[in-house]
Amino acid sequence: MTSEPPKGDRIAKVLARAGVASRREAERMIEAGRVAVNGAVLKSPARNVTETDQVTVDGKALPEADRARLWLYHKPIGLVTTTADEKGRPTVFDKLPETLPRVMSIGRLDLNSEGLLLLTNDGGLKRRLELPSTGWLRKYRVRVKGAPVEAELDPLRQGVTIEGERFQPMDVTLDRQQGANAWLTVGLREGKNREIRRAMGEVGLEVNRLIRISYGPFRLNQLKPGEVEEVKPRVLADQLGLRDATEGHAKAKPKLKGKPRPKRANAPRRPRPPRQG
Repeated sequence: MTSEPPKGDRIAKVLARAGVASRREAERMIEAGRVAVNGAVLKSPARNVTETDQVTVDGKALPEADRARLWLYHKPIGLVTTTADEKGRPTVFDKLPETLPRVMSIGRLDLNSEGLLLLTNDGGLKRRLELPSTGWLRKYRVRVKGAPVEAELDPLRQGVTIEGERFQPMDVTLDRQQGANAWLTVGLREGKNREIRRAMGEVGLEVNRLIRISYGPFRLNQLKPGEVEEVKPRVLADQLGLRDATEGHAKAKPKLKGKPRPKRANAPRRPRPPRQG
């Protein structure tokens, strides 16, 4: 006789869905004795909870779970993509608009890189979009010192091995020469730590500017450094197949870049002048 699976969801998933913390962070909070269910402090994350359970963190009830949401953020140079930095450097989370809920980054951009960074309030969505199996192409505009020729870029297109670590083939296009530098467009599907800089260094090229311009179907477009724009629920549902992405979309907040334009009053149509015979 097989036993029925436990009802509800794992407590760490519930905390992540409510925007309190990522699952990993939630597990650490549980181990620290900060989470209680129905008044009893949890000692292990191996616990399922249902809607009837009363969950508290640091003695406070959980906020109402929001639908999965996604934002596009133009990360400026000079910010690290961590919630806290051991060297005291400013993070992207220090610079986000206060109107944004608690969010997590999907992937990272290093201190000296800029461009598109995806943000989400949902731990499950974060993990899904970071999985290598997702296979989304990430495109970068890369400026390198020197005047490379096509033959120098061929190893990158075939894949290189650096200190025993294999880098998958990249899509590399030589766009133009600009003085002492050249601009390239690079596409990759892995996103390893400092992958482009290390791979370029392997073929003798020094990267002096790196801008991510797209992550799968999501594009930087005209978003300015520091600006945030929420992906519309309908677009999120179409691209990711999320059933709940459109739930409550009428309550979704407007874009955070700039002020919403005032609605124009419907002016009466001007009559057309009669045709001249």
